[in-house]
Amino acid sequence: MSTSGLTQLEFDQQHLWHPYTNVAKPGPTFVVKESEGVHITLDDGTRLIDAMSSWWCMMHGHRNPAITSAIHAQLDTLPHVMFGGLTHDPAIDLGRKLLEITPESLTRIFYCDSGSVSVEVAMKMAVQYQHAIGQPERKEFATIRSGYHGDTWKAMSVCDPDTGMHHLFQGALSVQHFVSRPPIRIHEEWIDDPAQNGLGELRALLEANVRKVAAFILEPVVQGTGGMYFYHPEYLNQARALCDELGILLIFDEIATGFGRTGALFATGFCTAQPDIICLGKGLTGGHISFACTMTNDRVAEGVGGGNPGIFMHGPTYMANPLACAAAKASLDLLTGQDWRGTVSGIAEQLQSELAPARELPNVADVRVLGAIGVIEMKQPVSADEAHARAHDMGVFLRPFGKNIYTMPPFITSPDQLSQITAGMLRLAREL
Repeated sequence: MSTSGLTQLEFDQQHLWHPYTNVAKPGPTFVVKESEGVHITLDDGTRLIDAMSSWWCMMHGHRNPAITSAIHAQLDTLPHVMFGGLTHDPAIDLGRKLLEITPESLTRIFYCDSGSVSVEVAMKMAVQYQHAIGQPERKEFATIRSGYHGDTWKAMSVCDPDTGMHHLFQGALSVQHFVSRPPIRIHEEWIDDPAQNGLGELRALLEANVRKVAAFILEPVVQGTGGMYFYHPEYLNQARALCDELGILLIFDEIATGFGRTGALFATGFCTAQPDIICLGKGLTGGHISFACTMTNDRVAEGVGGGNPGIFMHGPTYMANPLACAAAKASLDLLTGQDWRGTVSGIAEQLQSELAPARELPNVADVRVLGAIGVIEMKQPVSADEAHARAHDMGVFLRPFGKNIYTMPPFITSPDQLSQITAGMLRLAREL
């Protein structure tokens, strides 16, 4: 097939399949030629502020010099080598850094390719652990509704089965166990009544299925793609105690919430509970290369090792890729070497102030902010295509989903640039 007569965009529209799009009716798509800092530059020279941090991962901005330099230096010595029977300094150095900043009980690190794969690894780890300690019937999972854990097969099974983007696969996926999302929001007063705080429902479900459930998995404090919902961290503390009582593992999916996005280094910082397994991705490399990891404690790791066959049955080809490890180490050094708490707090204060007028709009259901996350929830679904059509004029790239117009800006966003983002969000709230 000859495609020489097609422009770049025509080829894209006729042959490339973008995420969550209808190939028969492709919406507005921009050709990006360059990126730097908070900006992406289009082929016509237009510069747009990336208010999405390119799906929440580019926290230090595009083409960060420290991260790109680390990748370039690594490329000259060791771009990749298999991790089976071999190791290398970038993997070890990154591991040391991760142990410095993550919950202290998490001592074992499994590197993998992406956030969804990190969830797959966590779920396999939980099942293999239960099998190893003599409970092979425990191979199902409990979770909360409105959650999102990725697009790969097992990860989809713990996304919301009715309203989530993967509901049409419901009949093909493993059947899991769902409870209502935690009803008390993060800024509301905690009610210590299981009938009102959601823990009564959780206990009933876990007790009824205690012989089947390997682990309870959820996004701590912030549900991302499931609706940008912020719930009370005390739910996590009490869920931890309940899981301990029933011999069920606790998995935190911190792919979206990790590395300072919520105002805490990890969402676990809002509570005293520590998970048995944690999933990390997105901001791990500052968005410069795909990478993720799954971390667990000695109990789980040694439990798997003590069973049959004794080895953990997972091993991606590009596991612990040295380029990704070098990028991640540089990204984490950047984060921890600055006053990231002050930066995120400043972003939060400005988002609170500048998004407040949206509360007066008749078609707005809610406005909420947590750390460097700002959300205008509408009363009706919002079209991403219609938002894209206004991007050139606004100078801001926003991609709403569901009923939410939201931003997760890079941490390097200046106050003036953040004002441009919030102005764009308000405009969409008025016009869409």
